[in-house]
Amino acid sequence: MIPEVVEAGAVRLRPFRPGDAEDLAAGCGDPEVSRFNPDTPQPYPIAHARSWITEGAPAAWTTGGVAYAIADAATDRLVGGADLSRVAPAYGQAELGCWLAPWARRRGVATAAVRALTAYAFRAGLARLELLTHAENPAGQRVALAAGFRHEGVRRAAGRSRDGGRRDLIAWTRLSGDPDGPTSRPLPDLPGGRLTDGVVILRPLGPDDVDVMYRLHTLAEVVANQAPPVPPTRAAIERRCRTAESAWLTGVVARLLIVDAASGEPAGSCGLSRSDPASGEGSVGYALSPGWRGRGYATRALRLLAGWAFGPVGMARLVAGTLPDNTASHRVLEKVGFRREGLLRGRLPGLDGTRIDDLVFGVLPEELR
Repeated sequence: MIPEVVEAGAVRLRPFRPGDAEDLAAGCGDPEVSRFNPDTPQPYPIAHARSWITEGAPAAWTTGGVAYAIADAATDRLVGGADLSRVAPAYGQAELGCWLAPWARRRGVATAAVRALTAYAFRAGLARLELLTHAENPAGQRVALAAGFRHEGVRRAAGRSRDGGRRDLIAWTRLSGDPDGPTSRPLPDLPGGRLTDGVVILRPLGPDDVDVMYRLHTLAEVVANQAPPVPPTRAAIERRCRTAESAWLTGVVARLLIVDAASGEPAGSCGLSRSDPASGEGSVGYALSPGWRGRGYATRALRLLAGWAFGPVGMARLVAGTLPDNTASHRVLEKVGFRREGLLRGRLPGLDGTRIDDLVFGVLPEELR
C-alpha cells in the first residue's frame, strides 16, 4: 500500500485539504500548467478547486490510483500535485503525472516529488511507470531524467490539445529494477550553457530564434546545399525552435546558434546529431548568414562543436556530408581536420525524382586541429 503521507525531504506528499483551494486555483490557473494540461479549465475557478479537493482527488484513490498534493515540508503550503493513473495491477504498471505551481519552480521540488512517488509505487508492487510529456515542455522532461526515467519513444497523437486536436507525447519510463539516480544523457548540457573561443559563441537554439533561423534557412544558397533543395516552411522552423531543447534532452540532435561574441548578433547555426549511436559516430552541419562569411566563423564554430563532441559527449568519430561542388564547405571541414572519405553516389534525394551524390568527410579525435 502507498501511504497517505510521504515525506520527501523538503517536500511532502499528502491528501488535498479544503485550505488548499486558493493555492490550487492559482497554481492550475497558471498558463504553463494550463498549456500542458488541457483538461484543466481556463480560467481555473475556485469552485473547481474545491470540487477537486472534495470529489476529484478522493475518487482517484477509490478507483485504484493516487492523487497527492505536493506541499512544502516546512510550511505545509500546497505547491503542486502528483498522481498515479491508468493503474493496471495485472500488468504492474501505471502512469505518473506531476504539475508544479509557479512559486515553487526551479528548486528541485518536482524532481523530489516524482522520485518519492516512484519509490513508493515500486514498493507497493508496481514494476513499470510511464511519464508522458509534451515536446515543448522541457522542464517536465528534465524532471523525468532527474528522477531516473528513460526516453522510450513518441506516442503519436496520444494527447489532446485545448482546441480539440491531437498531439504527440514523449514517453519516459522507469522499471523497478532500474538504478537510482538521474538518467545519463547522450547529449549533455553545454558547460556554462555555451561554447566560446572569445570570437564566436555557440548557444542552444530556442523558441525566440524563429526569425533568424527562417531568414537563414530560406536563403537560396543555403537551400541549394541541402537535400532535397526545398526551403522549409515557417511553421517547420517554428516547430524546430520550439522543440530544440526536447530534441537535445532526448539525445536526437543538439541545435545551436552561432553568435558574434563582440556584438551578440546571430551569425548562423550548427548542429550535432547522433548518426550511429552504437558506434559512437556523430554528424555535424552548419550554415552562415551572408554578412558573416569569409571571417573564419564557420571554422571556429565547427572546431568548438567538434571539441565538445569529442570531449563531454564522448563521441569516437564525426562525419559531415556535403554536395560535391560545395567547395567552401570542403575548405572549412579540412581546416578543422576532416578528411575526404568517399563519394556516396545518388545517396540523397533531389528534385523531381532525381538523386544527389554525397561527398563525405570524417575526423577522429586525434585529428582535430
